[in-house]
Amino acid sequence: MNTLEQIRAKLADLNPSSLTLDDDSAKHAGHAGAASGGGHFHLHIVSERFAGLTPVARHRLIYQTLGDLMRQQIHALAIDARAPEETQN
Repeated sequence: MNTLEQIRAKLADLNPSSLTLDDDSAKHAGHAGAASGGGHFHLHIVSERFAGLTPVARHRLIYQTLGDLMRQQIHALAIDARAPEETQN
């Protein structure tokens, strides 16, 4: 299972209604984090679990959910986390 698949599998615990995950690692070739093996990712996620949480609390929940991936396979993670009522129809 590659890193993208591992991230998606762990984030499934948040029961997202929408999840888009892009690997931007190629854009950061030569960056110090790339040399250590950690990738650069961009996450858009919508989940009812984010309702009533501040942006910082949402990020903490995502970091906690990803666990060791944040310390090993992920060097940088840009996050757009929203509750369903915050998305446009």
